[in-house]
Amino acid sequence: MTDTCVLIVEDEPLIRVDAIDMVADEGFAVCDAPNAAKALVILESRDDIGILFTDIDMPGEMDGLDLARTVRKRWPHIAIIIVSGHTRLTDADVPNGGMFFSKPYLRATMLKALHRADIRTRG
Repeated sequence: MTDTCVLIVEDEPLIRVDAIDMVADEGFAVCDAPNAAKALVILESRDDIGILFTDIDMPGEMDGLDLARTVRKRWPHIAIIIVSGHTRLTDADVPNGGMFFSKPYLRATMLKALHRADIRTRG
């Protein structure tokens, strides 16, 4: 069990629930948001978020990549994992220290990334 909270930002309810279950089953605390605007409200109200796990393609004024860039600037201690089934990113597109995975991602690969991010946040 870890005390790191993972903020999952995903607009597709079934995918979000699956991600929540995967992360919670691994022993992480989890909170979630359906879009970037709601994620920012959570980030501003909590100090226990250690990992942002966000999809890129979401409705609203800010997509997941914009959210990740905002998080990197405002909360540099938060590890960032970005996923997308439509957009492909290069290393240069990902905020410094972040990780990108294409959907569908392998559960084992994502869990390894979460643990690697958790270790980094404990620094």
